[in-house]
Parts: sequence; C-alpha cells; structure tokens
Amino acid sequence: MEWSWRTAEELIAALRAGAVTSVELTDEAIARIERDDEVINAICVPDFDRARAAAHRADQARARGEDRPLLGVPVTVKESYDMAGLPTTWGMPPHRDHVPAEDAVQVSRLKAAGAVVLGKTNVPLGLQDIQSFNDIYGTTTNPWDRARTSGGSSGGSAAALASGFGALSIASDIAGSLRTPAHFCGVYAHKPTLGLAATRGMVAPSEPALPTELDLAVVGPMARSARDLTLLLDIMAGPDPLTLGVAHRVALPPARHERLGDFRVLVLDEHPLIPTGSAVRAGVNRVAAALADDGARVERHSPLLPDLTEAATLYLQLLVSGSVARFPIDSLEQLRIRVAGLSADDSSLDAVRLRALLFSHRDWMAANNCRELHRHGWRRLFVEFDAVVCPITPTPAFPHDHSPNPMERRIDIDGVEHPYFDQLVWAGLATMPGLPATAVPAGRSPEGLPVGVQLIGPMFEDRTPLRLAELLEPKIGGFQPPA
Repeated sequence: MEWSWRTAEELIAALRAGAVTSVELTDEAIARIERDDEVINAICVPDFDRARAAAHRADQARARGEDRPLLGVPVTVKESYDMAGLPTTWGMPPHRDHVPAEDAVQVSRLKAAGAVVLGKTNVPLGLQDIQSFNDIYGTTTNPWDRARTSGGSSGGSAAALASGFGALSIASDIAGSLRTPAHFCGVYAHKPTLGLAATRGMVAPSEPALPTELDLAVVGPMARSARDLTLLLDIMAGPDPLTLGVAHRVALPPARHERLGDFRVLVLDEHPLIPTGSAVRAGVNRVAAALADDGARVERHSPLLPDLTEAATLYLQLLVSGSVARFPIDSLEQLRIRVAGLSADDSSLDAVRLRALLFSHRDWMAANNCRELHRHGWRRLFVEFDAVVCPITPTPAFPHDHSPNPMERRIDIDGVEHPYFDQLVWAGLATMPGLPATAVPAGRSPEGLPVGVQLIGPMFEDRTPLRLAELLEPKIGGFQPPA
C-alpha cells in the first residue's frame, strides 16, 4: 500500500494499529523524493541517513509501548530553521557553509513529538520573494505546472507536501510565506497569531539564535488536511522556554462553533488597490456558497471592517522598514534622492515602499500606533463575525520570473499587468494586526491550477479558523494530488 498521500492523522492511526512501521513510511518517502524531486527540487538539504535512524528508533520506542503525538511520522523543515549538523543559508551564497550547532526550538519540538525529519525545503534568497529560487539550491517548481512557481518563501515545503514528500512541514510567514505557497500548490497552511509559537532558531545565518519576539513574522504548520494543521500547531504553540515560557502556558480557547451553519462570516473578494483575478474570485465564491448552503450567516460588506487601503499602507511601512533594518541597502544617498523626488500626493504602494526604506524610529512608532487602532477595529469586527474569507493573492501560481530587480517585475491579473509586490496586500491583511489565518484549497482554475483562500480569525482564537477549515474541507474538496 502507498502511504505517501495519507494525512498525518491517518499515518498515526496506522502506526498505532501496527499496519505500518516508521521505517516503511520513511523508506517510501525517501524513494519518492529520489524518484520525483529532480524536477520539483523541493528538498534542498536531504537528511536521509539520520531520518532512517530516527525511524528505527521510533519503531523501537513504539514496541516498548511509547506513544508521542508524531511518533514515526515523516516530515520536512523549511531551510530557514536551524538544524544541528545541516546548513542554514536562507539561500544566501556567502553563508553556504553555515552549519548551526543547535536545533531551532520548533525543530526540537518536532523531534520531541517523535517526528522523523526527512530534510530541509527550499527558499528564496533571504526569504525575500514570492518564489523559491536561489543560487545555492536552484529553483523549486510547482508540482501542478513545472513552468510556474511553487510560491515563497515556503515554496519548498508546499511543493514537498503536494508531491507526497512527508505528511507535514514547518515553515514561516511574514508576507504570506505560508499561505501563498499553500494556495499555489493546493495544500493547507496556518499563519498563527503573532507570538503564539516561539521563533528562536528561525533566524538568518548572519544573526545569533536569540529568544527575541519578532514583529510581523511567525512560524507555523503546513499539511494536506485541516485537522493535521491543528495537530501540528498544538506541538508548535507555546512561548520560548528561555523567556515567557518560564511563567506562561498556552491555553487556546476552543473554536467558537462546531457546526458550519453557526458561523458568521464576512466574505471579501475586492481590494481597492488591486483587482482580484477571476479564478481566485471563483474560489472565494465557492467557499461563500458552501457556507451559505449549510446555513452560515454570510455577509459581503460591513462598516466594521478596517480601511483596506490604510491597512495595506501600514503593512508595507512595517514590513519594509523592518526588512531594511535586517538587510541594509547600499545606495542610501541615491534612495534619499528618489524619495525626495516623489510627489507629495503620490500614495501608490511603490511610493509607500520607497518612503518606508527611510523610516526613522519615530516614523515606525507612528505606524505602530496606527496598527493598534486597526487591531481595535478588528476586535470590534470579531464581535459581529467569527471569520473573514478573502483571497491570499489575486491569481493562481504565476510563471517563473527571475528578473534581477523584483521592483520591475509585473503580475498579470486577467490580462492586465500590475506591480509585482502589490499582490502582498491580501497577505498583509492578517499579518499587519497579527491575526491568525488558515489557507485552504478552494478548487481549480480553468487551467487546472490550485486556488486557495484564507480564513482570518480573531487574535489567539486560532482554533476558530482551523475548525472552519476542517468543516469546509468535505464541502470544497480539500487536497488532491497533482494530475
């Protein structure tokens, strides 16, 4: 029997029943990777010898009567996580030989849960792209169409799951990096509430692995089913044991509802700053129809919704100013000249990005204060609604575009070109205020490409969008292996 397409939950049940061993699951996964990954290029750092040894130990532990949440289940890890003995490069050639001595806290949690790590998955240079390619490991392709991207920056993890390379993966998200690859590859992902899961060791190789709290960025689970997301999030959730973990424990509230018909959902398919492509709009409407058919309250407009244009502006200000602090730019004087040349009334997203590159601490504090006002607005909205359904990006997976200057790239939306990074506005809707968001498959485009949507929930009520995703799964199809 082929196990590669089974969910983690199914594999755990089979392992507990003695229907399969971890060694058998691991050998099958490795064989599939060795057979298929030459064209997908999802697993950039294989770790097969240690995986086989871990699988053998898992089988021995089970024979002794042990039972841990992921005991014996093959998984993958995004390249950006530290793993002792394996390179962590973030795709940056100067750091190709960086090998950390310690595991990231989330890798430690995976191993403590009994998971068998097959290897690390590919990323873009510095995790700074909506595609996954770099000069060290090359390009990860989309399992549905090799000419298209698998997304970024967790494109390797999404492609691995869609290809049957392990049942789960841990990844990260600051600009849709969990959700966009899931949308492009037809799998599931969850961006947790900001601060819910410790991030230590998910750090650029030029920086020490300190127990700091990141702004905007989160770590989270990817899977082939909604229930598996919850399974893995329960392992990942919790503060760093070096800081808040000394005193705090996580007790997430239960989902607000257990029946689809009890949910109150706001559905969005239009953004003032970028159009929504017809294929993605159809996916959003497919989810809305499934909700309405089961009796859920579905609304298309609400005066409680925070202003989307202001939200996108704040998101880019926080994202870009934080990014340039970590990856300084070279030609600062030329940048000042460009910014000075902008018209005072130029409020385009390109202008927002340029100005944010020169943000002072005072500028950042002003943006952060506006963010708190938006968070308060979301709190008010989530008194009236339980979740928001909206796009992740305006289109399905697009063709590979490796032109050196991403600011000059364009994204085609139903035949009209738009600035490449403008597509981040939907991902930023949940990222800027730190809300949880679950990416779910929502059908196929006319070309047969996966289409996903995101379910945004209230802060620290991650189980609400996860439960909604689980209830929607049989209604809208869930994961399907690539044709």
